[in-house]
Amino acid sequence: MNVMNVMNVRKAHRWMGITLLLPFLGWSSTGFVFFLKPGYGAAYDMPTPTTYPLESIPALPALTDAGEIRLIRTVLGTHLLVHSNGTWRHLRAETGQAWQPSPEELKALVTDALTRHRERYGRVVEVEGQTVVTDTGVRIEVYWSTLSMSQKGADTRLINALYEIHYLRWTQIPVLDRWLGPLGLLLVLAMAVTGALLLRAPRSGT
Repeated sequence: MNVMNVMNVRKAHRWMGITLLLPFLGWSSTGFVFFLKPGYGAAYDMPTPTTYPLESIPALPALTDAGEIRLIRTVLGTHLLVHSNGTWRHLRAETGQAWQPSPEELKALVTDALTRHRERYGRVVEVEGQTVVTDTGVRIEVYWSTLSMSQKGADTRLINALYEIHYLRWTQIPVLDRWLGPLGLLLVLAMAVTGALLLRAPRSGT
């Protein structure tokens, strides 16, 4: 490799290193957080409705197409969840009629479910569709068809943002973000190749 080629390789290696300074900082700092996982337990807590023993088994409606049924008793009463044709239906166990919750019912269900972590969830202050908002800024999504929940607080959103930084999803434009990660890896590979070439190149003055 002649002197001119060595200079060109060195220049390319330097500029790739400068370009990767910010991604390297993001990878290393977020990777450190992911290794220690501070606050992950609370951030990804999975609230569940509080259930109670069934007092009696109601006479169930004819469910010829049901692949699975679940009877669950909560603070709202007895729920009949029916799985058929790949979807879940939520019925009132006593009548077999479709059950669409009112905001008051959702508030009561979530309030009863969150008593175990009152310091995190606080109290319910608003119901937006099937999303319940608490005075600590946590948003609880209620998946009524399966009687399940998920939650996101400020800490959850922060950790999710760190994942976006780590995987170079910086622009929030899916088409562009899809290529930033592979581009970063290609630059790392190119740096390794140019670095190896520089190691093998004759040193000036020898």
